[in-house]
Amino acid sequence: MLRRGALILLWAGLWGAAVVRAQAPVDWARLNEEATQWLAGLIRINTTNPPGNELEAARYLAAILEKEGISAEVLESAKGRGIVVARLRSGPVPDPSRALLLLGHTDVVGVDRAKWTVDPFGGVIKEGYLYGRGALDMKSIVIANLAVLVALKRQGTRLSRDVIFLAEGDEEEGGVEGIQFAIEQHWEKIAAGFAINEGGRVLARGGKVQYVGIQASEKVPVNVQVVATGPAGHASIPRKENPVVRLAAAIAKIGAYDAPARPNTVTRRYFEKLAEIEEPEMAKWMRALETQREPLAIKRISDANPVWNAMLRNTMAPTILQAGVRTNVIPSEARANLNIRLLPGESVQELVGELQKVVSDPQVRFEIAPASRQPAPPSSIDTELYAAMERAAQQTFPGAVVMPLMSTWATDSAQLRLRQVQCYGIIPFPLTAEEEARMHADDERIPLAAFHKGIEFLYRIVESFARQ
Repeated sequence: MLRRGALILLWAGLWGAAVVRAQAPVDWARLNEEATQWLAGLIRINTTNPPGNELEAARYLAAILEKEGISAEVLESAKGRGIVVARLRSGPVPDPSRALLLLGHTDVVGVDRAKWTVDPFGGVIKEGYLYGRGALDMKSIVIANLAVLVALKRQGTRLSRDVIFLAEGDEEEGGVEGIQFAIEQHWEKIAAGFAINEGGRVLARGGKVQYVGIQASEKVPVNVQVVATGPAGHASIPRKENPVVRLAAAIAKIGAYDAPARPNTVTRRYFEKLAEIEEPEMAKWMRALETQREPLAIKRISDANPVWNAMLRNTMAPTILQAGVRTNVIPSEARANLNIRLLPGESVQELVGELQKVVSDPQVRFEIAPASRQPAPPSSIDTELYAAMERAAQQTFPGAVVMPLMSTWATDSAQLRLRQVQCYGIIPFPLTAEEEARMHADDERIPLAAFHKGIEFLYRIVESFARQ
């Protein structure tokens, strides 16, 4: 009896100590300083894709996690490329349907070093900003995910669901060696019912957060070649059949064409919520989207903002032109790449059929490249996780409007949604539109104050959703 009583007292003491640890406040000053240094260190690893070099980044992140007592596994997807997976467990038997996956990619786009005022891979901290390729897209989010995991571990938070950390690669080039590798070869390690990734935004204006947009859907990227053909010849004898001229005319017609607007459920909800903070005149048109005045409302909204225009319809942007072999030779072929962004559920074949009618030139053809990503259904905005994100946003940014959005760019979330994962995108850092515009641009940087606030926001989401 005495032995049993002692065991009960010991168990009660250990349980009480765990509760105390779970209730201790996060040491934000310490965590923010560490996260800043972790981000600077990750930026210093050049993961420009191609070639990627994400394996070095994966090992760097694994070392930080292991130091915190969190077991991490580095998985090599190709030579010099890889991912890292770690997990905080809620119990001895994982329940994938309840697990939460925090993911982000470590690869980055290239740089023109001559256009930068600092070393793009130096992790330079200057005047309250951390500079470097990936400071916004998206090494900062990878480190925010890592910081949340570390905070949960340090606090001894009692979890009701597993929290999984995934830092993958190759997102900027389609994801074959990143998310696709993780899903197809290591699904059992990352299987989850819910996920948080990039894709949304926390828009600040005048020192105050205006709204928090949670990505619940995204457009589908497809590249199409526009090819004009004609007889080659000497440039001293101009011809009307010149493929360069025909291509230029075709691209001009495509550039002037607007595909029909087709607002979907997520986009309608976005404008409905955005109307709460927009100027009265624009708010009036946003509220008119589901009325008899919808055609005029669509025109007013589309004309007001190119992002809104892209959210309402399929878009085509010429990105690359190719023609000619010498300055004095009329080429027999000229090409242009169209980067098309399709609304979910739309057909690229149908859109190309419309473009053929618009161009109306038998010497111009369209070649559709294989899609790098498949269309995926939207995530529901009626889940526990979406509600937790709404609550955390209102707590972190009082007065901000929270809304779902469909991003005009593609993310790795689509591949998870195809696996029935309720996946939501958020860039948790409060940024102005000007600061957001530095993504993929010269002198990419993140304000440290915004970085630290974003970690707090993300922690609130995960802690409230995953704790017991």
